[in-house]
Amino acid sequence: MSIEFGWWVTRPETGKFQINVNVHGGNITWLRKQGHHNSWEEYGPPTEEDWDKLIYEAERRVPRRLISTKQFDEIKRLRER
Repeated sequence: MSIEFGWWVTRPETGKFQINVNVHGGNITWLRKQGHHNSWEEYGPPTEEDWDKLIYEAERRVPRRLISTKQFDEIKRLRER
């Protein structure tokens, strides 16, 4: 089952852009989009701040049963790679 996360980031050097993370079958895909009419492009490598935000967003979904603890552990394992 695919899990999707997304949030906005503002950085002085690149401006404001949206990050979309898709976790599926032990693989993780990071995409970014800047502006309304631009298409999604690969984003990477993700910073420690990006990983912290992903773990935080995933952690919030576990108590609400939107993702299982097994899926959460998989995301943490992907960070270690």
